[in-house]
Amino acid sequence: MKLIIVSGRSGSGKSTALHVLEDLGFYCIDNLPIGLLFPLTREAAQQEAPGRLRKMAVSIDARNLSAELANFEQIYRQLRDAGVVVEIIFLDADEQSLLQRFHATRRKHPLSDDRTSLREAITNEKALLEPLSKLADLYINTTGMSMYELRDMVKQRVVGRKDQELALLFQSFGFKHGVPVDSDYVFDVRCLPNPYWDTSLRKYVGTDQPVIEFLEREPLTGQMVDDLIRFLDTWLPSFADSNRSYMTISIGCTGGQHRSVYVCEQLGQHFRTRYNNVQVRHTELPHLQARGEI
Repeated sequence: MKLIIVSGRSGSGKSTALHVLEDLGFYCIDNLPIGLLFPLTREAAQQEAPGRLRKMAVSIDARNLSAELANFEQIYRQLRDAGVVVEIIFLDADEQSLLQRFHATRRKHPLSDDRTSLREAITNEKALLEPLSKLADLYINTTGMSMYELRDMVKQRVVGRKDQELALLFQSFGFKHGVPVDSDYVFDVRCLPNPYWDTSLRKYVGTDQPVIEFLEREPLTGQMVDDLIRFLDTWLPSFADSNRSYMTISIGCTGGQHRSVYVCEQLGQHFRTRYNNVQVRHTELPHLQARGEI
């Protein structure tokens, strides 16, 4: 039996992720009390025709009792010891994004009341869910991500992955916007020549031919890409051998528009020949497109 636990702060996209899993054949339950996890899987295992319940996904969030949340790790170990394949997906976003989402939808936060403001509820929720976040197999930061991007990410990284297969995400970002919190590895490529200082290239990004040609004329670019490939080729198999399911490799330059985008594309192209589940994401490009800068 495979059990996917979807958790995260309210407003981070848990419902969207659960709906994707339901569409793809998982038996889904929203807001399951933690104390029912073990009885649920035991009952499912005793069914004479368990095909429909062989793949289950449940959403667990701060609506659970705080005592049950604090006791989550014990129940998690019991499930694993009973032979249930448990995978935890934890979704989150930065505080400002969560505030904006609640104001836009006018939803009430489950932890807010006449004595607790929305901002306080969001902060409190992070502490309450720490027992789940620290055990997460996959952490997804949905800041700046549309519902459709989240759906695609869940489909590819979770459902598009065979059991025990390592799913890789290469994402570009700009250091001036902050390092992505979901990173397993972070590599800084700001030492490479910057196309931004060529005014004729500013309107292009790292997937455009003029920027590609600029970077490939520079020997340092090829050396950097080769060194990263060599490092990852050496160490990624060790993560796969230790039953690691997901790896997020973040490549950063100053603005996340040129160098990091190019390097991510090169890494994605190389590792698609070695792994079945490889995704490339450019975190800053949607914002630039929305502002009409590219």
